[in-house]
Amino acid sequence: MHALSPTDSAFMWLETRNQPMHVAGLNIYTPPAGSSHDYVAALLADWRKHLTARAPFNQRPVFKLGLWYWDEDKDFDLDYHLRHLALPKPGRIRELLAMVSRLHGNLMDRNRPLWECYVIEGLPCGRFAIYTKIHHALIDGVTGARMMVESLSSTPQGYKQPLWAGDFGKHPTARQHTRPQGLLQQILELAKAGREILPGVGASIWDMVRAQVEETAHAMPFQAPPTPFNVEISGSRRFAAQTYSLSRFKRIGQATGATINDVTLAICAGALRRYLEPQKALPRKPLVAMVPVSLHGETDQGGNQVSLLLAKLGTHIQDPLKRLASIVKSTGEAKKRLSTMPRLQKLAHGATAISGMGPAMVTGAARKYPPFNLVISNVPGPREDLYLDGSHLDEVYPVSIPTHYLALNITISGYGDNLGFGFIACRRSVPSLQRMLDYTDQSIAELETAAGLATAPKAPAKARAKRSATAKRA
Repeated sequence: MHALSPTDSAFMWLETRNQPMHVAGLNIYTPPAGSSHDYVAALLADWRKHLTARAPFNQRPVFKLGLWYWDEDKDFDLDYHLRHLALPKPGRIRELLAMVSRLHGNLMDRNRPLWECYVIEGLPCGRFAIYTKIHHALIDGVTGARMMVESLSSTPQGYKQPLWAGDFGKHPTARQHTRPQGLLQQILELAKAGREILPGVGASIWDMVRAQVEETAHAMPFQAPPTPFNVEISGSRRFAAQTYSLSRFKRIGQATGATINDVTLAICAGALRRYLEPQKALPRKPLVAMVPVSLHGETDQGGNQVSLLLAKLGTHIQDPLKRLASIVKSTGEAKKRLSTMPRLQKLAHGATAISGMGPAMVTGAARKYPPFNLVISNVPGPREDLYLDGSHLDEVYPVSIPTHYLALNITISGYGDNLGFGFIACRRSVPSLQRMLDYTDQSIAELETAAGLATAPKAPAKARAKRSATAKRA
C-alpha cells in the first residue's frame, strides 16, 4: 500500500456523481477475413482465461487518515470488469456513440480497481468496438494511449495478453516496499524539490495578478470570458466522434507556417465560433483553452505527469488566417515560457494556475469569471497499423472528462495518417453536440480555402454521430 501523489489524489477528491473522473478510449476493429460469426465470443472466451490482473489494474483505492492509497485487490473479479454488449439494430455508429455516452456517465465502484472494459458487437460488416474506461487517478491520457499500443500487435499474426494482464513496466502502483529513507535524505530531497517548485508557484501567481491589470497575447488565468460551457453540469453525457486525414492538417500547417497542434486549435476555434454564433453567445473576447502538456519525456515516473498551457483561441476574429496567427502567437509565448522551467517547476506552475478553479467552483464564481473556457487535448498515437488477435484497428477515439464550469472537452488522438476527434460534454449544458462535427468539417474547409488549398483531397469521415462510412460502403 502506498499514498497517491497530490496530483493523482486530486482526481479522487474532485469526483462526484455529476463529475466522474475517468478517461476512456473507443477503438473500432474489423475482424480478420473469413472469421466466423462467433469470433468476438471466442476472443472473450480466451480473455476470460486471464483471471489475474497486474498493476495498475489490480489496485483499488483506500482512504485512510485523510489520505488516498493504492492497495492490491485480493478478491479481483474479472467478470465485473470485462463486459460483453451488443448494439440495437441497425447497429450504426449513431447507436455506438449513444451507448458510449451512457456508459461514460456512470461512476465506477471504488471498492474495486477503477477500470472497466466493454466489448461491443453489432456494427455493420461484422465490425466490433472496445470501450475501456480507467480512472484519471490511475493514468493520464498519454499513459493510457501507450498502454493501448503495447497491448496490440504490429502484425495480424501477433498475439498479446489482454490489457489487464500485460506488463507495462514501471508504474506508481507497481512500486515495491523499500527501506525508508533516512531523515537527512528526506530533508535534502524536500529542499531540492522546493528549489524547483517554488519558482513555478511564484510565476503562476504573478500571472494571475497580471491578468487583472493588463491584456497580453499570452493567455493567463481568469482572462476567459463567460460562455455557455462555464456552468454546473449534470451526470449525463453526450459523445460525438469523427476522424480526419492528418495530411489535410499538415498541408494547412505548411502553407501557414503553423504546427499541427496550432492548426488543430484553430480548427476547434472555428467550430466553437460556429456553435456559439447561432445562440448569440459568442463573446467579444477570445475563448481560452487549457491545453495539457505531457512531461513523460522528462521522467520515467508513472501516474499523472502533466503541466498545462493556456491558449487564446481567437474566436472573436472572423478571418480564419488571422485567427490562426493569433493562436500561434499565444501558444508560442506560453511554450517559450514553459521551456525555461525544469519538470517540477512546470508541474507546480500548472497546478497553481488551476488552483483557483476549486474555490471558484464552490462559490459559483467560475460561471462569471472562468479561469479558462474548455479543455483541448492532443494525445500522440501510433503511426503504424495495429491488430488485436488478427483484427485490424480501424479507428481510435479518446473520451475525456467534462467538469463543473468546463462542460465541454475536446480530445484528439492520432493513429496512422488520421486524427480522431472526441467531443464529450454534459448532455444538458451543451445541447446538440453532434453539430460540432459539421462545424469542424466547415472549419477545416474554411482554413484550406483561406490558405489556397481549396482543391485539397478530403478523406471521408470514418465515424460520426449521424452515419458511418462503413454503412455507406455496405
